[in-house]
Amino acid sequence: MSTTPTNRSHIDLSFLSGPRSRWKEFKTLFKIVEQFFYGFRKLHFVGPCVTFFGSARFSEDHPYYEATRSLARRVGRVGFTVMTGGGPGVMEAANRGARDVGATSVGCNIVLPMEQYANPYLDVDLTFDHFFVRKVLLLKYSICFVVMPGGAGTMDELFETVTLIQTGKVKGFPILLYGKEYWAPVLEQLDVMIAEGTIGEKELGFVHVVDSVEEATEVLQDQLVNMWQQQGGKGAHLPEWWFLNQPIKGKTFRDRNGDIAK
Repeated sequence: MSTTPTNRSHIDLSFLSGPRSRWKEFKTLFKIVEQFFYGFRKLHFVGPCVTFFGSARFSEDHPYYEATRSLARRVGRVGFTVMTGGGPGVMEAANRGARDVGATSVGCNIVLPMEQYANPYLDVDLTFDHFFVRKVLLLKYSICFVVMPGGAGTMDELFETVTLIQTGKVKGFPILLYGKEYWAPVLEQLDVMIAEGTIGEKELGFVHVVDSVEEATEVLQDQLVNMWQQQGGKGAHLPEWWFLNQPIKGKTFRDRNGDIAK
């Protein structure tokens, strides 16, 4: 899918600068509602999504890029839609993995003052003016979140998601943190918070730390089974695709050597 340059001349840099005229505030409110309406319409039929968060700065030859692409292939091959922020790096890797196996690939991009265009592996491509609109859409249609290593934006997405699940604003969908070494300082800080009583240890039971694509697949499989059972499904009739071992759609992807990629 080709990408076209985004018009950045209309970026509203005064929105968070304090009170403005009532007319300007009304126009901004209308544009925000318009963005939500646009997102709801575009994403209503994309199906259950697994959302990938992570850095836009990892290149194609980075191990995290390939790990993301591989995991997205496994997720997409069994019928889930892969959703990302639509940009480069980890986001591109996840959308590319979905494209590899014929799964639906969705990107919710953001207009920024600097350059950031949608990656070329999107079937459904949306662009938003405000981060909060984008984040609502990334969360609204997802049943699982995979958080790869990233920067401030990834931290923001991670902890907002944790807060929404912790406070019961959304169901306890699993969050997978990929890269034990990378996330070790964050996990240490969470231990401090637990020790100080600012957060309960049981409140983070939906967060799972993994260190390989295989481990991530196993955790995701277990969590999907639990979700199925909690929704009234019975183990004897559990669809095989919930176990991530029987594809319901998609195609086989072969790597550069001609071998079947996992």
